[in-house]
Parts: sequence; C-alpha cells; structure tokens
Amino acid sequence: MNDEQLHNVYLGLGSNLGDKEKNINFALENIDKRIGRIAACSAFFITEPIGFDSKNLFVNAVCLVNTYLKPLEVLEYTQVIEREMGRRSKSYNEVYTDREIDIDILLYDEEILEYPHLILPHPHLHERSFVLLPFNEIAGNAYHPILNKTIRQLLDDLIN
Repeated sequence: MNDEQLHNVYLGLGSNLGDKEKNINFALENIDKRIGRIAACSAFFITEPIGFDSKNLFVNAVCLVNTYLKPLEVLEYTQVIEREMGRRSKSYNEVYTDREIDIDILLYDEEILEYPHLILPHPHLHERSFVLLPFNEIAGNAYHPILNKTIRQLLDDLIN
C-alpha cells in the first residue's frame, strides 16, 4: 500500500435488499481483505429507511478498519465492493433507493478533507441515528474534528 502509517477508518454499512445480514457480512469480509484489518464491528441494527420511501427495513452497522490506504483509495475499494455486490449508484436523480449494500466512509483518523466525491468527516454523520447508534457502540469517544464533539455527544444531541 502507499503509506507507512496505519490509519483508523470508520465505515458505515447498510443493506435493505436480499439477505441483508449476509450482505453486510460479505461486505465486511471484502473490507477486511481489500482495505485493512477490521478492528471492531458493531452489532447489526434494524432501522427504517430515511430520505426515501421503502417497505424494506435496513440492517446497519459500523466498523473500525486499520488501513495503510489513503482516503481516496479507501473510497475506490468501497465502491468496487458495492459494484461487485450489485450497487449501481448512490442515488437516482439525487433520491436514495433500495440497495443491497451501501458503504460510507464516516471518519478517517481526524482528517478534514473535501474532494468532489468524498467529504470527511461524512457530512451527514451527526444527523443519522442509524449511523450514530452503532458507531457509539464501538467508539463513543471517537472525535468529530469539525463539530468538536465525540460520537457519544453527537448521539446525545440527536436523541435529546
């Protein structure tokens, strides 16, 4: 890989089509093979779709990956995994749709980055209980470098 330094990357995973738990597990196996060692993974959370209407509930999880890859390389590999699992696009006409798998980069160390196809920390991280709940389970003390709060504090802000 390109970097000598080991980085902590938090990934959010979601699936609401097919065998959802199998989809998440398959994505986790591929993340571990291609991106880096999975150091922690939350339980699977069942959640309602947010941002679009669907009769299909989601299974969501968050994992911590130790990687030598740079952020854009992590993005490239997550998109390859998504495509191999049948994902064609993140949205259709900027509207979310059902999906076999969705993998989002939530945090990469405490980096603040903005590229055309990648913004870190994830710009909606603090608004999504389906991300914050599993994230808090494995890393409540992880730090959001823009909002200057921990994941636990962001979850408390959202639910209170």
